Amino acid sequence: MTPSVQQEKQFVAATSVVAAVFLTAMKITVGWMTGSLGILAEAAHSALDLVAALITFFAVRASDRPPDTRHPYGHAKIENLSALAETLLLFLTCGWIIYEAIERLFFRPGHVDATLGAFLTMGISIAVDFSRSRALSKVAQKHQSQALEADALHFQTDIWSSLVVLGGLLLVRLGIGGGQPDAIAALVVALIVIHVSWKLGRRTIDALLDTAPAGLTDKITSAVAQLPGIRRVLRARVRGSGNHIFVDLRVAVPRHYSLQDSHKITHHIQDVVHAIAPTADIIVDTIPSAEQENVFERIHAVAARGHFAVHHIAAHHTTKGMYIDLDLEVEPSLTFERAHAQASGLEQQLRAEFEELADINVHIEPRDKEPMTAAELTPEQACPYIERILATCKEFPAIRDCQDIRLQRMRSGIHLSFHALIDATRSVTEVHHLAEELETHLRRNIPDLCRVVIHTEPHPVA
Repeated sequence: MTPSVQQEKQFVAATSVVAAVFLTAMKITVGWMTGSLGILAEAAHSALDLVAALITFFAVRASDRPPDTRHPYGHAKIENLSALAETLLLFLTCGWIIYEAIERLFFRPGHVDATLGAFLTMGISIAVDFSRSRALSKVAQKHQSQALEADALHFQTDIWSSLVVLGGLLLVRLGIGGGQPDAIAALVVALIVIHVSWKLGRRTIDALLDTAPAGLTDKITSAVAQLPGIRRVLRARVRGSGNHIFVDLRVAVPRHYSLQDSHKITHHIQDVVHAIAPTADIIVDTIPSAEQENVFERIHAVAARGHFAVHHIAAHHTTKGMYIDLDLEVEPSLTFERAHAQASGLEQQLRAEFEELADINVHIEPRDKEPMTAAELTPEQACPYIERILATCKEFPAIRDCQDIRLQRMRSGIHLSFHALIDATRSVTEVHHLAEELETHLRRNIPDLCRVVIHTEPHPVA
């Protein structure tokens, strides 16, 4: 939490203490002078506000301290304890007010002087309460502070209870009901305070018991489940602590995901959760899952688990079962015996994964560790190759043009790469088969090609 935020919260809490001291002193003095139980009830209410404001001030200061070794989740729950203490004080005060009101109504009628000073006192009280409740509510909402919100609630109830007392004093002034309207006003004040205190108490206890904010868990789960790569949200736990939200998620991701893939999806999850709960502290646990995997994802998952580098995977089904062909990359310095042992290990793991596997063919090839050295062909050397390349491309009507032809001589032969422009409306499968067929024709027409890379580009439809 930044120093400016701390200062803003502490300032508004401190001004509330000053306001509560002023209101309490004024109401006690006028209530004692007039004998109004309603004003004395309000004085008790304001005294409670003073205690609550002091608790809030010290709670806000304490809760703003950063986490430490003994409190790794911070000190925000001090605000919740503060709000609970305020609630208990409210109930005790209401008990006293109700007792005194019943005494005056049925057993010990009292005299009330509804003087101009009494009316002026309640008017000033309403003005101060209105000012403080607005200031506290604004800062509480801005920084999600439950202690400041509870303090604002105290001042808001003061407004309504003061209005009720004003009504009781007015009836006394008009000579209606003797001193009973004042006692009845005090009872109404007590009931209002009990109602507000009950709501605040429930919310405070929910926070202390780590109750998840209503609907937040479902909202986060739904948003995370829609992210690409998330197979399922296995667990979502949300709890609040002061103005902080702690989110603990366990999600299922594809087994073939690398550590980098899992880290990337974790960041995506954090971004989504922060869009819902900006102050959330998030822990994400990614669990490899075989859910919704196709055959090729399962093969990649087995290879990743055994740290095998594989490519050029092909699989097909027959009446005898499934056949898998793939290329396995190994260290160039390995002996053939050790390389074959690695291939056999991969084969065993694949057979354990696929019960229906009929056979597997593993082509072993050395893994490239450093870029190979190549020499660009001169224009004179490249000219006959380019002529044969363009002639071969013209055999395929779907190929509209061939561009960026590069020819390089390597130790194993000629390396060819070029861009083939193909109708944009064709499917990916059609384009892939077309590129494969073109490569076959090129190798037949130009025998010294060692590697052919065809970069397919969509040709805009006229």
